[in-house]
Amino acid sequence: MTYDCSFLSDISLEGTVSFGDSARENHAADWVAQEAGLGVTPDAVVWPESTADVSAVLEAAHEREVPVTPYAAGTSLEGNAVPLFKGISMDMTKMNDVLDVRPDDFQIDVEPGVMGNVVDETVVDHGLFFPPMPSSANLSTIGGMIINDASGQKTVKYGEVADWVLELEVVLADGTVIETGSKAVKTSSGYNLKNLIIGSEGTLGVVTRATLELEGIPEQIKGGRAVFEEMDDAAEAVFDAVRSGVDVAKIELIDPLAAEMANAYFDTGLPDAPMIFVEFHANHGIEEEIEFCRAIFESHDVERFEMAEDERMDELWRARDELAFAVQQYDTDLEHRHPGDVTVPISKYPDIIRHAKELADEHDILMPCFGHAGDGNVHYVALVDPDDEEMVEVAEEIYDAIVEKAIEWGGTATGEHGIGMGKRKFLELEHGKGGVEAMRAVKRALDPKDILNPGKMFPETEDEGVRVNL
Repeated sequence: MTYDCSFLSDISLEGTVSFGDSARENHAADWVAQEAGLGVTPDAVVWPESTADVSAVLEAAHEREVPVTPYAAGTSLEGNAVPLFKGISMDMTKMNDVLDVRPDDFQIDVEPGVMGNVVDETVVDHGLFFPPMPSSANLSTIGGMIINDASGQKTVKYGEVADWVLELEVVLADGTVIETGSKAVKTSSGYNLKNLIIGSEGTLGVVTRATLELEGIPEQIKGGRAVFEEMDDAAEAVFDAVRSGVDVAKIELIDPLAAEMANAYFDTGLPDAPMIFVEFHANHGIEEEIEFCRAIFESHDVERFEMAEDERMDELWRARDELAFAVQQYDTDLEHRHPGDVTVPISKYPDIIRHAKELADEHDILMPCFGHAGDGNVHYVALVDPDDEEMVEVAEEIYDAIVEKAIEWGGTATGEHGIGMGKRKFLELEHGKGGVEAMRAVKRALDPKDILNPGKMFPETEDEGVRVNL
């Protein structure tokens, strides 16, 4: 269905509107959806520059029942920003101002289009940083991180983005502007609407301002890597380190195939072997924590445990930070399907890694596994020949089997990428019929006409053309 969005021309906006083919096509898909050919071209694109702009557009769209899909950097991995029902793509990237920094309160106020790395660059001179920043900080916006409840390599020590958001300004589907949360570090006042918006993938409201909590940059930061001969030993070492209480800020695992891909992309000279990358943050006593970790790894037959000099820290982590690009470029004749990001209780971490690798080996599918091991998060990517229907089908079956096993073991279908289009069918398996119906009730209450990012999250929207039955 095509929507008449000409009414946008009659609204007085600080921002801009485009009906041009180029602008609309550039907002048809996010990163993975574009590669998979799953884009849908919206009828119009709006670049709001203020909360008033967002409110005016949503009020008018709500009145006419025109869908509005929030869009930011377009780097999401589950089709979260695809305008499945056309209508309006609302590009938030021009709302990119840092509004205020309050170092005495360890706080910063930003608009949603601010890139993640800008936050750290803004506050570094105050000796502060934003701890839960994902690896894609220079490619993704704060608004995108909030609505997907993103997390990153330092989650094992500092938690996820949701843990560091204090207050939000949000525009609801009908244009109503609300504030949720508080600039105080805690509140028990009323329903926790802030956390309801976080992770909602733009289906409940559009974030227009965020107050983020900051942390002091630790005086001591040291990183290194450990090399193992067997993948099982590496995975068990991660579990043992976390269970034993090693105070580690980052603990990332990559399998031999991922290491091979990193070597092919960067020419890093890393061994094609299971590796754990670690980083420690402390104000004192960091050497004791490193030796504690070393002792645990040695009990799991580590072959090499080495810490990097300060000037080599960035080089050391590059292989992990840019691994997604290395996987993409490994074999240009192969496409990657569904970047997975299941998360399991830490005791099941070795088991989910083993399960994934066994499935890949059994079906002769190239599938690197890597991820934020310290919080039980596994990323995996099946590489397939898109013209080989049987291979594609097998890869989809493997993907489903890993997600289902993670849920069976008390984990989740998605640790940080969100549900979007890619994982709608798992929502009920994870949360049960009652849980999903409760989510539908929230959606009905806040967006009764289903105009905000329709087609996402709910299982009944799996088939294109079906909006939430309100």
